[in-house]
Amino acid sequence: MKIFITGGAGFIGSAVIRNIIRTRPSWSVVNIDKLTYAGNLESLKSISDSPNYSFEQVDICDKAKIKALFAKHQPNGIMHLAAESHVDRSIDGPDEFIQTNIMGTYNLLECARAYWSDLGETAKKNFRFHHISTDEVYGSLGDSGFFTEETSYKPNSPYSASKASSDHLVRAWHETFKLPVVTTNCSNNYGPFHFPEKLIPLMILNALDLKKLPVYGKGDNVRDWLFVEDHAEALLAVFEKGRLGETYNIGGNNEKQNLEVVHTICDLLDEMRKRVDGKSYRDLITYVADRPGHDKRYAIDASKVTRELAWKPKETFESGIRKTVAWYLENAAWCKRIQDGSYKRERLGIGG
Repeated sequence: MKIFITGGAGFIGSAVIRNIIRTRPSWSVVNIDKLTYAGNLESLKSISDSPNYSFEQVDICDKAKIKALFAKHQPNGIMHLAAESHVDRSIDGPDEFIQTNIMGTYNLLECARAYWSDLGETAKKNFRFHHISTDEVYGSLGDSGFFTEETSYKPNSPYSASKASSDHLVRAWHETFKLPVVTTNCSNNYGPFHFPEKLIPLMILNALDLKKLPVYGKGDNVRDWLFVEDHAEALLAVFEKGRLGETYNIGGNNEKQNLEVVHTICDLLDEMRKRVDGKSYRDLITYVADRPGHDKRYAIDASKVTRELAWKPKETFESGIRKTVAWYLENAAWCKRIQDGSYKRERLGIGG
């Protein structure tokens, strides 16, 4: 099995690659990544010398180069994770999200379709295109209910709209051209190697620097948290055994208000890295104006992937967040090196 993984230097993609190299010795992986600000090959340092791993620095928006990679490597499948993924950045600059998430996905679909069409019958039957997406395409939930695979799309940010568009393209290429696809929509991921623009690593690193911990609005927005290693296991289960043309929602069964998440991080740091002044890290919490179009609540019903593929998360939020905080405390050098000056944990996504 030779597999393309786009966005493999990103947070989730690197977790998938590490898992494959560790658990599937007969597989080989080609990591295709543009290496934007959030792409970091240091996340793959532990497996970079493996004979089953190779890296191609290519932008998925470059159709000619993507086509050449198919011809060069002859993959058996593709897991498409490459995307611009930060909501706040999409508010400040939607263009990159439209280009990468929509046009990039289109290029991959077309190159994959041309390649797949020329395969022999056995290889053609075994090939699949796995598109990895987000629960944000569904919009915002009220105080009750869950997103299912049948929930109507209602994206509210430029990011989620671009991902919704890519989901629809993947479905259309299956229905129209019979390209063998599967799609997954996941809840909020967290864990080691997470770029510090997202809530959890941002709060950890700001707290360690005794900087303010900015909480949007009242901090009562709810997210379902999924440990990234659990997500990697789910993605591989879907890639290997998921039914073609189907969508699988992947969630952690861990609904938390944002403020509760920040409190948990502060309390863990109070335990694991006490402040020299004896104060609690909670004292650093500050409330800031909410971002435009901030969805109130996400929650995923992951019963389909559990029922069909026997996957369920191993980590509770309590166990996963403890592992995450401990990892950041032990890997300060990694955190320092990835911040190359393009992002300094400043407020983004104010709009206007």
